[in-house]
Amino acid sequence: MTALEKTVCAIELKGITKRFGSVVANDGVDLSLNRGEILSLLGENGSGKTTLMNMLAGIYFPDAGEILAGGKPVSIRSPRDAYANGIGMIHQHYKLVDVFTAAENIVLGLEEEGRLDIRAVNEKVRAISEKYGFDIDPARKVYDMSVSQKQTVEIVKALYRGADILILDEPTAVLTPQETDRLFAVLRAMRDDGKAIVIITHKLHEVMALSDRVAVLRKGQYIGTVNTGETSPQALTDMMVGRSVTLNIDRPRYEKPVERLTVRNLTCLDGEGVKRLDGVSFTAMGGEILGVAGIAGSGQRELLEAISGLYPVAEGEILYTPEGRRPENLVGKTPMQIRKAGVAMAFVPEDRLGMGLAGSMGMTGNMMLRSWRKGRTAFVNRRDPNELALKIWKELEVVTPDTEFPVRRMSGGNVQKVLVGREIAGAPSVLMTAYAVRGLDINTSYTIYNLLTAQKMKGVAVVYVGEDLDVLLELCDRILVLCGGRVSGVVDARTATKEQIGLMMTHLGGEACADRHPRKDCGI
Repeated sequence: MTALEKTVCAIELKGITKRFGSVVANDGVDLSLNRGEILSLLGENGSGKTTLMNMLAGIYFPDAGEILAGGKPVSIRSPRDAYANGIGMIHQHYKLVDVFTAAENIVLGLEEEGRLDIRAVNEKVRAISEKYGFDIDPARKVYDMSVSQKQTVEIVKALYRGADILILDEPTAVLTPQETDRLFAVLRAMRDDGKAIVIITHKLHEVMALSDRVAVLRKGQYIGTVNTGETSPQALTDMMVGRSVTLNIDRPRYEKPVERLTVRNLTCLDGEGVKRLDGVSFTAMGGEILGVAGIAGSGQRELLEAISGLYPVAEGEILYTPEGRRPENLVGKTPMQIRKAGVAMAFVPEDRLGMGLAGSMGMTGNMMLRSWRKGRTAFVNRRDPNELALKIWKELEVVTPDTEFPVRRMSGGNVQKVLVGREIAGAPSVLMTAYAVRGLDINTSYTIYNLLTAQKMKGVAVVYVGEDLDVLLELCDRILVLCGGRVSGVVDARTATKEQIGLMMTHLGGEACADRHPRKDCGI
């Protein structure tokens, strides 16, 4: 492809504005996407990235402005209109029917004359896969696929429908380094074939490695577009935030770590009797951040919930060692019994609004969820929770009109600040977090990292379940790697490599993870 062909404009947005009530999600945005390029779309949480792309995908319709495809104005009022203009979007949460095969999902909803010829569909899917380097079996059921394979089905589904403009929302959020490399190779092959690709992501190292240009939004407004080769992660962060932000994660050493939490041969079964954790053993030290790495479905959620008293334990011990006292076994205790036993434990769950906070309540109400049992009369004390809410609002710079504003109407980053701030305010000796920065912008992410490091330096045992291996290696002191519900190793985060951990996430002592994983949803 010649340089001239690469500069042909595929999509152009002019003055796009979208409002939700009094909130302006996009404010007069101008943006262009060329054929034969990969454009990264950056911005803090709530900056309007996904809303803008959802208008291209036909999910929302702009209140003002116009969209030009091939230089001509178009009206995109539905996903069908988007495909008619060659636009396909791969969302962060895949829209597939588990009991259907890959090929059946790919043609689902298409109007075909006569009976469906599944053999012809399979052949066309194979042809698309061979052209771009996808690894997909058209006849395989979706429930038997890994996360990366489901993502592949979504991409092939868009290509099958004739899309030559692809939008991917956080495409590497749950992929291993090896899977990410394979995805990038495919995207580069598609770009070289003349496809126009937009990536919505918060991972700056991936932006620098993959994209040709980077467009930045801030508070719903378009800030500018730069060539990737002419910028840096620091410059992009400054554009997103509007001021200089330090990108270094501080990892000081705590002088005298002490054993705080010891897990021995922990085994947990789900409701169907399938092992979700199998003989897991490790020690979390006060004064360190213990990272937990593993592909989605490897037992991370069950591990934290079992320690918190939220998930039944079939076998094993969970020993908590308080200062100056003998270890206490937490197995069999409810969260309230654990708290009454004097165990200072805090848990930031993966489901922020489902398990962590009450979405309809404001900050004050959610602070009260931690202290309502302290009331000695029929009246609940609101003064202390309100003071705590005001403190978190000020110190963590939570963007909200007031402390009574429902948290479900806040952006993801602000919801996480409220949740982490509340848990830390309880002065825990064990702090567990599940995907604390998932989907958060770079500025909010570094705020959370600094909070966790500050807790470590107070002697707290911090257990950090994460999916970004670069962050795990930079933030944590040790990393526990899970594969299919079992421990495949514990490594020193200061000396381990991303590739080493990626292999441990997918292999257990030379045995492929999928060979023993009960549901084969751990990424292999």
